[in-house]
Amino acid sequence: MDSHGLLDPKSVEAAIREDTAVVSLLWANNETGVLFPVEEIAAITTSKKVPLHVDAVQAAGKISMNLTNLGAQFVSFSGHKIHSAKGVGALAVSRRLRFTPLLRGSQEETRRGGTQNVAGIVGFGKAAEIAHQHTDHSFIKSLRDRFEDHLLQTVPGTEVNGDRENRLPNTSNITFEGLESEGALILLGEKGICCSAGSACTSGSVHPSHVLRAMGFSNDRARGSLRFSFGRLNTGQDLQEACEIVPDVIKKLRSLKTQGSPVAVAA
Repeated sequence: MDSHGLLDPKSVEAAIREDTAVVSLLWANNETGVLFPVEEIAAITTSKKVPLHVDAVQAAGKISMNLTNLGAQFVSFSGHKIHSAKGVGALAVSRRLRFTPLLRGSQEETRRGGTQNVAGIVGFGKAAEIAHQHTDHSFIKSLRDRFEDHLLQTVPGTEVNGDRENRLPNTSNITFEGLESEGALILLGEKGICCSAGSACTSGSVHPSHVLRAMGFSNDRARGSLRFSFGRLNTGQDLQEACEIVPDVIKKLRSLKTQGSPVAVAA
């Protein structure tokens, strides 16, 4: 990736070898929201006769998708990203490719083993129907953009990580100069603002974001970054509160750091 979080298809092509069994690619990065050129890469993998798996978990319900013309052999989804329950997902498999399961069983036409999570499957299907009814994400994007613009204007030393155009409408990854994200998460959580220092996949890691490091950023910048997400259930009031609380917390943390005081955590 480059400093904007964009992926060059040529770098993927160069990485494919004669013994490459499959190429696995995110549709949208789960930390920055930056979209990857899946169609271009699918054309490359097709020409190389290498199967392509696209992880569409982060992108599902946020952008328009046409799996028929995508060119990927496998596309995976997860229910919790579209307001369904956790623990249920889906894998779209091309009929032109033989599918060999890791765990054999009689379920899903011998594609998997174990009892099906019927309640989760039904809930996932209903969530997908509802998501299909909410294809206009302009309101979500406006919340995200207004939030970013407010922080850039009111909080010195603030930058957005990742390309601001070629990305999902809901995701915002922001770095605050001189900030330790762990302390910010504690104070923001106490004030009702839910965010993260990276993706849920790396929760608990003491290392700086591997995504931001891959973009060429320093450890300090990676450790001083927070990821915010907006959804269709958010309101203008939520935005107003976030625009008041986040700058105050950043200012408080910087003041404590200048004084050499630790962040107090309530027991």
